[in-house]
Amino acid sequence: MNLIGFLRGLARLVAGRPRIPRSLSDNEALLRVLERRSIRKFHDRDLGDDEWQAILEAGRLAPSTVNLQTWSFSHFTRDEWSDTFDRPLPMGAPRAVIVLADTHRARRVVEGFPEVPLCDFTVGVMNASLAAMNMTSAAEALGVGSVMLSETGKTGFYDAAELSTTLALPPGVVPIMTVIFGWPREAPVMPPKLPLDAVAFPGRYCETPQPVLDAWYEQMQAGYRASTGQAFQRQIDLYNRRLAEAETDLQRMVMDTETDPR
Repeated sequence: MNLIGFLRGLARLVAGRPRIPRSLSDNEALLRVLERRSIRKFHDRDLGDDEWQAILEAGRLAPSTVNLQTWSFSHFTRDEWSDTFDRPLPMGAPRAVIVLADTHRARRVVEGFPEVPLCDFTVGVMNASLAAMNMTSAAEALGVGSVMLSETGKTGFYDAAELSTTLALPPGVVPIMTVIFGWPREAPVMPPKLPLDAVAFPGRYCETPQPVLDAWYEQMQAGYRASTGQAFQRQIDLYNRRLAEAETDLQRMVMDTETDPR
């Protein structure tokens, strides 16, 4: 990426703001949703028990397909994480939840569950992701920061096989992500977002114009270098190197799962 492209992308990044209709600009709940950012630096102090219980309760009450609630939450304090994984909780956060897609529990009570592993997994991921987002929204309402991790510190689907062993997960339970929580020690800018008309359209699919995609990618590269000092491509290369291994593990865990007898 050349210097001109870097500066142009950085300028667009800094100027980024949520587009909030003026008539709704004083709606506190809406502002909390639209102004939420991923936090990667946390104060050392712990969350209170009330805040933590409210965050977990938000996950429990999330919407799900046919109300099957195909999720589980493996949660940790800083010390519990260190004892379990023999490494610090990422980014100095005091609390974490490993969000699990869990169809095992429903199969124990629901009659006639068909053997459709790909659909089964998709529904599990979809519902668990809704629960994760509900938890981050509740955290934001409490002034608590959060960030979703899929790879950092062996905490998500890239390390599903290792996590499955560590957490003694039964068949039908697959780690999706880790969400870490704590009191924010930074106020990050809005990450690069595609314009609304690039992702929302009436009816049929609409291709995003290439210049719009190129401008977005310039912002991605500039923002990553500004925040980490490294090229964004380096992070992409890291993910790509791990994809084949992750694909193999997930196929084995999802496609070769045998249903436990009730």
